[in-house]
Amino acid sequence: MHLIIPKSYDPKLSVKDTQEAIRYIRETFQEEFGKQLNLSRLTAPMFVEKSTGLNDNLNGVEKPVSFTMADMGDATIEIVHSLAKWKRVALKKNGFKMHEGLYTNMNAIRKDEDLDNFHSAYVDQWDWEKVIAKDERTEETLKSTVRTIFKVIKHMEHEVWYKFPQAVHHLPDEIHFITTQELEDMYPEMTPRERENAISKKLGCVFLMKIGGALKSGKRHDGRAPDYDDWELNGDIMFWYEPLQQAIEISSMGVRVDAASMKKQLKIAHAEDRLSLPYHKMIMNEELPYTIGGGIGQSRLCMLLLGKAHVGEVQTSIWPQAMIDQCEAANIHLL
Repeated sequence: MHLIIPKSYDPKLSVKDTQEAIRYIRETFQEEFGKQLNLSRLTAPMFVEKSTGLNDNLNGVEKPVSFTMADMGDATIEIVHSLAKWKRVALKKNGFKMHEGLYTNMNAIRKDEDLDNFHSAYVDQWDWEKVIAKDERTEETLKSTVRTIFKVIKHMEHEVWYKFPQAVHHLPDEIHFITTQELEDMYPEMTPRERENAISKKLGCVFLMKIGGALKSGKRHDGRAPDYDDWELNGDIMFWYEPLQQAIEISSMGVRVDAASMKKQLKIAHAEDRLSLPYHKMIMNEELPYTIGGGIGQSRLCMLLLGKAHVGEVQTSIWPQAMIDQCEAANIHLL
């Protein structure tokens, strides 16, 4: 358990007012976000069959919560880690056209998560996916989409300030772009996490690009599943978060794999056995649309905009009693 306790912490809002602010941020953001990216809201599954290959494998070491069902024989059912793959299939299944997309409320359980101020076993995010043309699988498409998302987040800052002026956490006016290799070149002696903190503190807000592949050092900046993001066309939106003196990741997103990039990445990850799964066959046979997509943390966004010290102040989850006691003593009221 790793916990940061800010000095003289003042939550600004009561628990009741915080709940009202959470509702307002979630409802207002998804409306504006959907409008700006031309996305329609869809209902999403909480669990999928393991055999479909639709679940997100994250870094490849996290184990999903799984179970069997009375009417499903021996089939293993898994609680989703995210909807990264399901969304692309849903776009095809529901007949979405070029430059149309979907977003959904995604709720997941990540039981292997290390709990701290930012991380919970309960994950809630807006998962989104949008159809693009093959020739739009470019860095410029990625950057343009990131700028739009940043603009919506900045818009939310002003909306929250209007309703909760005493609580709003002010954000930088610009987002900067940097690759993981450029970051390693800048700070070769630092760990990846230390680099993220250093560049976020320096620039305020960054989109850290090209996550998943090996750097010149031979090490990866961070792990990424090999079968949805193209590692050359993905990244994370990070803000410097003054209350905790750390970078906070708000969104992970990217242009999705085509047949060539997925095959290459599966080979690097020693996961070519996945090519026999239904989802992966559809990618290899070019049966799914080319897309860009990602996830935006709902509780993380509420935490950022309200200046909260712990994600447990904006979501209800389960925490070790020692963490609950330390937080309560520091005026951090976990829901």
